[in-house]
Amino acid sequence: MKAQKRTVAIVCGGDSSEHDVSLRSAQGLYSFFDHERYDIYIVDVKGTDWHVNLDNGEIVEIDKNDFSFKLDGKHIYFDYAYITIHGQPGENGVMQGYFDLIHLPYSTSGVLVEAMTFDKYVLNNYLRGFGVNVADSILLRRGESYDEQAIAERLGMPCFVKPAADGSSFGVSKVKNADQLAPALRVAFMESDEVMIEGFLDGVEISQGVYKTAEKSVVLPATEVVTSNEFFDYDAKYNGQVQEITPARLAPETAAKVAAETSRIYDILHANGIIRIDFIISKDADGNDKINMIEVNTTPGMTATSFIPQQVRAAGLDIKDVLTDIVENQFKC
Repeated sequence: MKAQKRTVAIVCGGDSSEHDVSLRSAQGLYSFFDHERYDIYIVDVKGTDWHVNLDNGEIVEIDKNDFSFKLDGKHIYFDYAYITIHGQPGENGVMQGYFDLIHLPYSTSGVLVEAMTFDKYVLNNYLRGFGVNVADSILLRRGESYDEQAIAERLGMPCFVKPAADGSSFGVSKVKNADQLAPALRVAFMESDEVMIEGFLDGVEISQGVYKTAEKSVVLPATEVVTSNEFFDYDAKYNGQVQEITPARLAPETAAKVAAETSRIYDILHANGIIRIDFIISKDADGNDKINMIEVNTTPGMTATSFIPQQVRAAGLDIKDVLTDIVENQFKC
């Protein structure tokens, strides 16, 4: 007897500047999933407008009481939610709290981990306590006063000004002197009520995916990010202004250390599903490679050209099988 197919919601959209990026990830995931094993629906969440985008172009409202919808007079109930919202409410723990309340399994980490990883300043200070190398940083909240020269003296120049909670490099500026701090802060505060000013790390930027199930731990080949832009900004990420080299051109011993650190951070966080961790490989005083963590992405981009699908291919794996592993892991006792 053929097993009954699970019904999976690809939850996308969100309330941040990354809404359209999330829709692109949802389309990628829709193409990657095993449609013989799962019934897949794309659910677009924006504010209080939650709806299913059907293949025929129709839009059907989601019942927020139980995350169901009606199709041809029949209620469709989801067995699982694959969250690919970049930004709030899917990357900061809010959506996870809702799914916990209605007892619907989902693809990401839980409420606490999502909230913590979404706030770059909180995450950096948490992981620093476990010996993870991170750049020095200062947190500013909207309306707080600040001393430009004191910031420059502590962090040095250049430095980065970024929203403490956001992604896709929206609102991020590279500041080269103290006079540029004020306009950069104005841009960042358009995206978040809290802004992090972070010291510049000079080195090679890499990004590495990892996922774990009850049976396996898979650290994917790292991707080296080479851009002619000032940094890996939105245009570099999504408009092709970047060279992405997978696997990254790292010395074998450095590659092994990065993979071990990627796996360790996953375990420290008690993460779930696929996450992607960004690093800068700098040089210490003796000229040795030093691994610095920049950011943890718990709902990484999933378009055909995003890092994770690239890394899955480089590992000789099938993204369809990887997604099946992640979903089915939630249903194992």
